[in-house]
Amino acid sequence: MKWSGTVSKGSPVFHRKKLTVVGAGHVGATAALLAAQKELGDIVLVDVMEGIPQGKALDMYEASPIQGFDVHVTGTQDYADTANSDLVIITAGIARKPGMSRDDLLSTNVKIISAVTKQIVKYSPDCILLVVTNPLDAMVYTAKRVSGFPKQRVIGMAGVLDSSRMRAFIAEEMDVSIEDISTCVLGGHGDTMVPLPRYSTVAGIPMTELMSKKKVDQICERTANGGAEIVAYLKTGSAYYAPGAAVVQMAEAILKDKKRILPCAAYLEGEYGVDGYYLGVPCKLGGGGVESVMELDLTADEADALHHSMDAVKSLVKQVDSFGHF
Repeated sequence: MKWSGTVSKGSPVFHRKKLTVVGAGHVGATAALLAAQKELGDIVLVDVMEGIPQGKALDMYEASPIQGFDVHVTGTQDYADTANSDLVIITAGIARKPGMSRDDLLSTNVKIISAVTKQIVKYSPDCILLVVTNPLDAMVYTAKRVSGFPKQRVIGMAGVLDSSRMRAFIAEEMDVSIEDISTCVLGGHGDTMVPLPRYSTVAGIPMTELMSKKKVDQICERTANGGAEIVAYLKTGSAYYAPGAAVVQMAEAILKDKKRILPCAAYLEGEYGVDGYYLGVPCKLGGGGVESVMELDLTADEADALHHSMDAVKSLVKQVDSFGHF
């Protein structure tokens, strides 16, 4: 049996999307596998550790006949292999250990994000950047400064993860399906984040009408400390399944131009009274990245909490600016 085929002259050539994941640790590898399973595009996994991205990428690709995804997954140390990526997920950096805050990671991870961003820009000047590395708000700010990209194309993953955690806690408390729960979390990705119970619903009903204030407050507090709770269990690392799933949901919205309304760390220029900083807010994600920011009407208490969270972000950014890695 022979099989052959040619593309006739003038026929359009289909180009798959190309997705790069920088960092082949737990978060990066999880994101790469989930993106492959969703067939978001061919995937390049990059890491400084020789053999790690190659081995994990090959393992994923060998799973494709079983899982039924038709994309190619490759691993590399060479950023030239990432050329012409449509979207780049950055997970590279050191992870938290028990007793460490996200802020403790700042100095080391600023250097890592700066170096990674320069390489990505060199080979994929038209891509969209999704930053996952902590402390998130400062790292995505770093990536924007280094890349020089417009604000729409440099986005931080935080709110999708925080909102997912809040949804899980509500579902657990009420013994209902997670599919019927929608939540909203604003602010920086840290202890000062601002869960909004008024905008968090079960089948459209605000959670404030379905449980006591004490229980609402407990869920909001657990949401803000969701990452630390997992770090305390793991001892030697931090969460990766939920962060990986969260950034892939954002990637899918962008690569498929879905126009999803998702909470993201977006660069604000006047929205919510913030100018020149990244902050978690509801955004419309599509083919252009952050296509618009949705401004919610906040109560005085909610606005105060958001400004308090913004102060924490400003403190981190001030330190980033002082490092001079741009």
